[in-house]
Formats: sequence, C-alpha cells, structure tokens
Amino acid sequence: MATSDPTVKTAPAVDETGPDSSRILQTRGLRKAFGGLTATDDVDFALEAGELRCLIGPNGAGKSTFLDLLTGRLEPTAGKIYYDGADITGLPSHERVDRGISMKFQVPSVYEGLTVAGNLRIPLQRVVEPDAFDARTREILERFDLLAERETVAGELSHGQQQRLEIGMAMAMEPNLLLLDEPVAGLSVEETADIADLLREIADDDGVAVIVIEHDIDFVETIADRVTVLDGGSIFREGSIEEIRTDPEVKRIYLGEDR
Repeated sequence: MATSDPTVKTAPAVDETGPDSSRILQTRGLRKAFGGLTATDDVDFALEAGELRCLIGPNGAGKSTFLDLLTGRLEPTAGKIYYDGADITGLPSHERVDRGISMKFQVPSVYEGLTVAGNLRIPLQRVVEPDAFDARTREILERFDLLAERETVAGELSHGQQQRLEIGMAMAMEPNLLLLDEPVAGLSVEETADIADLLREIADDDGVAVIVIEHDIDFVETIADRVTVLDGGSIFREGSIEEIRTDPEVKRIYLGEDR
C-alpha cells in the first residue's frame, strides 16, 4: 500500500512488492554484522502473498537474525526490506506491526499472570473496537482450541497450549505476514500435527503469507510450499521440499550426511 510517510521511499518498493506484483515481501542485499561477525550476508529473499515458506539451516546460519531484521528488532548493516509496496527498512517494530507483520518467537512470550482471554485482549485492542472484543476473542479461542481455557491463567497452560495461544495472539493482529520461530519445538507428535493443520489453514484459507523457521524436516515437509536453506548467513538453496531433501549439498550441511 502507498503511504504518506515522508520517511518511507515507495518507488522501488512498489516495483518489488506493489499492486502489479504477487510478492508481499522482498529483501535486497540484506546484511547484518555484529562487529567482525556477519550473521546475515547479502540476502535477496522473495515471498509471495499467501505463501508458506520454511527456513532451514544449521545452527548459526542466520535464520533468527533474518526474522529479527524483518520485524525491526534489529537494524540492518546494509540492504533493503520491501513489504506490501513500501520500503520498511527504517521503520520501527510497532509501525511494521501496524502494517500487518506479526511474529511468534521461539520461546512462548505469553503474559503468564493473565488469563488466556486477557492475553488476547492485548493485541485485539490494536485492531478491534471494544464492543467486538468478546465475539472476536471467542472466535480465536475456538479456532485455536482454547475456549475451555478462556479463564485459565496462561502460566498454567501446557507448553503446547501456550504455543497455540501465542499464534492466536499473533493472528489477532490480522496480519498479512506471519513470522514463526520454531513453533513446534518441544511439542508431541499430535500437537505438532495440530499446528501443521493450523498453519496450512492460515496460509490457504486466510491468505496470510507465513515464514517458519524449523529444524524438524518432517514438519517442514508437511507444511511448506517452498523451502529456503540458509548457511553462513546467506541463501544456500531454495526449492520444493523434494528438491531440498534430495540435494546432496543440503544433506551435507544441514542433515549431517556425506555426499
């Protein structure tokens, strides 16, 4: 979308992700250095609207740093981030949220002293009128199988329930782009399957673009439209899960297999 904010340069961003493009996100030459360590190096990454993309790679590949650059938690050393027709490279995190970017972090960051409904009220205040709180809260709780825990203090939920609550909180913001860092870490097989179904529904039915960092290659195979492999802060490979699974170099760096 176009913006009147004079700090946002729209011309190249519209070319990359504007109304004439199917892309919602494009990074160009994105780089982040911490002193002598380059965590993200010259990343050109494109994401289609409604696409579910998984990011994989060995530890230290730059996956979480990349998401932190997208959310504005980190400022890039170089490069550009184009989103939905605008250059958001210099925007603070809260303005990116207002533009439709929402994130769930690796460790659940729910408000443990509040009820489940109270947790949802926090993001809903940004997007819903007060008289619609109850109806929207119920809708989200039903969708994420948490209605029975509505008045439960979030700190008393199981790990899997906290993961679902945090995804629900992220979706309460009505995003166009949802970023998830290891959403099934520590979950049972059944809970993992439930999250997989939710994420496919979010992408397919809601049309939300989703980026998922994940180590579980079987989970990736279940959900991903495409897979991006990061190594040493750079994009190493991109393709379908079938292409990635059979690539001998990916097996070597990520799966720990010999050629």
